[in-house]
Amino acid sequence: MKDWKTIIVREENTLLETMQIIDKSSLQFAVVVNTDGKLLGTVTDGDIRRSILRGDSLDTKITNVMNPSPITAKVGQSRNKYIQLMKTKKLKQLPIVDKNNKIINIIFWDKIVSNNDNLAVLMVGGLGTRLRPLTNDVPKPMLKVGGKPILETIIEGFKQYGYTNFILSVNYKKEVIQNYFQNGEAFDVNISYIEEPKRLGTAGALSLLPKRPLKPFFVMNGDLLTQVNFEQLMNFHMENNSLATMCVREYEYQIPYGVIETNGVELVSIQEKPIHKSFVNAGIYVLSPKALDYIPKNQYYDMPELFQKLLNEEKMTTVFPIREYWLDIGRMDDFERANLEYKERYE
Repeated sequence: MKDWKTIIVREENTLLETMQIIDKSSLQFAVVVNTDGKLLGTVTDGDIRRSILRGDSLDTKITNVMNPSPITAKVGQSRNKYIQLMKTKKLKQLPIVDKNNKIINIIFWDKIVSNNDNLAVLMVGGLGTRLRPLTNDVPKPMLKVGGKPILETIIEGFKQYGYTNFILSVNYKKEVIQNYFQNGEAFDVNISYIEEPKRLGTAGALSLLPKRPLKPFFVMNGDLLTQVNFEQLMNFHMENNSLATMCVREYEYQIPYGVIETNGVELVSIQEKPIHKSFVNAGIYVLSPKALDYIPKNQYYDMPELFQKLLNEEKMTTVFPIREYWLDIGRMDDFERANLEYKERYE
């Protein structure tokens, strides 16, 4: 049974302290109380990620981030009433309070039903040209990091959160992948394959899916190591009623010169070697089935093109900032770094 008392946050706590509490509990949720134990608000993992996207400091008081008006229920009602309220309002957590608004309990929907049968489509058909000669005989996702193929670590990451249904999109050296994983039975997962007759890109390959998924599904590049919480990602996508969600990673780069700001011929300011921050595409996505209607058949089409098309047509697209470990193994130095960091991150 989940101990809801481990997710209590005090009103004086910061965004960073709340992140640590949520991550430690794995409940994706926390409640904010005052010194008397009265409920002030609630905080979800999604609230924290939206705060990060706004540029809030990690020292921000959690009372500036929380939802100050959460839906609650009074103690003493029947369990069926609580369940009906959660169904009607599509709640994943329901705080139970007394007449003084003090928390008595929290009901979690996943204790009632838990079924992570969403599909994960992994793009593993790339040539890996920047990693040659290592990829002369094996495809990049099958390169070993920490003694096992990158792709195996990716599958284990999904499996950790209950996602066990995979389709692998293969092309280059496909037999190496198919011979190793086969139908997935040896790994306690279900694996099938789509074969690209020619390279179709990270979105174009989805036009080859044998049947349309009934639920939102993951799409991920097969050359990434990450410890992102896939369940939080899927929940974020669904809570925002998004057609497509792109995971993003904050990227810092420093300009190696003094940057000059001018107004005509007048010198206004000098910034010495400033650091700029931007969000970049992390190669992990969630798509609702309807998004497949925007992908052309038998044509090279990458994910950024799909998102741009959805933006042009004013469809709901969202970004999910990754704050967990993430590494794109695209170059030789990335591969060497991955092997150095694997033991620390995964063992």
